[in-house]
Amino acid sequence: MPSLHHLWMKTCLRMKRLVSAQAAPLGLSPGQPKIPEFLAQHGEHEQKGIADCCEIEPAAAGSILLRMETAGLVKRRNRPDNRRYLYVSLTPTGRKMVQTVQDIFAAAEAQITAGLTEEERVTLYEPLSKCFQNGKGAVKRNKRPCK
Repeated sequence: MPSLHHLWMKTCLRMKRLVSAQAAPLGLSPGQPKIPEFLAQHGEHEQKGIADCCEIEPAAAGSILLRMETAGLVKRRNRPDNRRYLYVSLTPTGRKMVQTVQDIFAAAEAQITAGLTEEERVTLYEPLSKCFQNGKGAVKRNKRPCK
């Protein structure tokens, strides 16, 4: 029997590959699909907060967001009240992509959880959430709560 770590890692990689395969024809690279969904839920957000909440390294977030800005999906700006941070928001093109991205996530989730009953899916959610919360304490990057 494989270790929990090995099984978990393989499941996460499988999910990432499913999402990436569907997102690539839209011009989205592997780190990008979660950002439109995050911005749709939270509105304009500082770049560092996006990196924290989307579990992206801050340096990688800068290059990911630059590619998305070049593609016309997001815009970045400084606010007059806080010039230290870049704030990111969806463009109209990016907003149009949100539902497609959510559909991609839903399809990948459905494929990964195929064969589970609805009760098993609900049961799976709570311990996964607890495990994620337990792991957050070990990673010092995240300074603000993400929902």
